[in-house]
Amino acid sequence: MSAHTALPRPFSQEGTSRAMFWWLVVIAVLVIAMIVVGGATRLTGSGLSITEWRPVTGAIPPMTDAGWQEELEKYRQIPQYQLQNRGMSMEEFQFIYWWEWGHRQLGRFLGFAFALPFAFFLFTRRVPQRLQTRLWVLFALGGLQGAIGWWMVASGLTERVSVSQYRLATHLIMAFAILGLTLWTALELRYGKTPILQRGKLFTLASAFWGAVLFQIALGALVAGTGAGRIFTTWPGFEGQLVPEGYLSGLPIWRAVFESLPAVQFQHRWVGYALAILGGVLAFRLWRTGAEDLRRAGTVLPVLIAGQVALGIWTLVSASPLNLSLAHQGGAIALFLMAGFTAWLTARTQGVTPAKATASV
Repeated sequence: MSAHTALPRPFSQEGTSRAMFWWLVVIAVLVIAMIVVGGATRLTGSGLSITEWRPVTGAIPPMTDAGWQEELEKYRQIPQYQLQNRGMSMEEFQFIYWWEWGHRQLGRFLGFAFALPFAFFLFTRRVPQRLQTRLWVLFALGGLQGAIGWWMVASGLTERVSVSQYRLATHLIMAFAILGLTLWTALELRYGKTPILQRGKLFTLASAFWGAVLFQIALGALVAGTGAGRIFTTWPGFEGQLVPEGYLSGLPIWRAVFESLPAVQFQHRWVGYALAILGGVLAFRLWRTGAEDLRRAGTVLPVLIAGQVALGIWTLVSASPLNLSLAHQGGAIALFLMAGFTAWLTARTQGVTPAKATASV
């Protein structure tokens, strides 16, 4: 491996583990599945179909007609049914119920998929000492995410027909935080400890871009939570205007940025443009190093950014149908993972300059 590049041979360094790496890869895939299924649950209006939080007994769905009637009757007590879905048939209720049940069941499975192997690795003393605290944090965040999920659902059971966009954004940010920490830890289990003290300007730029991607995802959650993606379906302007009409919607500015539908959509669009520019600058800087691994990252990033921008525009002008909305969410996941990998890669790169850099093994 060149002194100017980032990656040693996989599993050749102290504190690496092939088994634990693949375990965390599976966990990351399950977290991604949770994000996608959660998005589908929201887009199909299914998230409030189960009105109780039963972490253990809730794993068993209704098994009889009487059980289904009982669940439907509970749903009939909340505003979403009374104001939006009154008269819903049993078949229609079962459709939304299975989406929410599947999302919760996947969460339970993810918990077991993390906890059982983690206990085995701890018992057999395979967990590197430096990663024990981090893995315990991941375990705790997973449990906290379940509680946040119920906190989010509870916001739509008494006075609203949907969940709070604030709580939805919190739930989504936590999911991506778990995914990011899982990614970083898995990479360390494959390639070894990441240097801490010798990070330069390129890492600062890459980590700022990763943070900006997460910020844009949070803004996307506000769009989803308020339904702002369907009010202006023209591009590049807002029905011919640069700034949408009714930007503040009669709200003070500190509330409008979170609750005004025109403001929420405006912010998501323009932060997206700024993010694309920042990503272009990062890609250019990565290419200038000359290091093969960094240049590959500098090639993939602009492709993902361009694809995500195009998907966002297509989703917007199509009034956010389910398939395009999920594809756009999938693009956000891919971009977040690539941004995280790039930040990790630049954290491991020491002394890379355009004149001296060489390709990695």
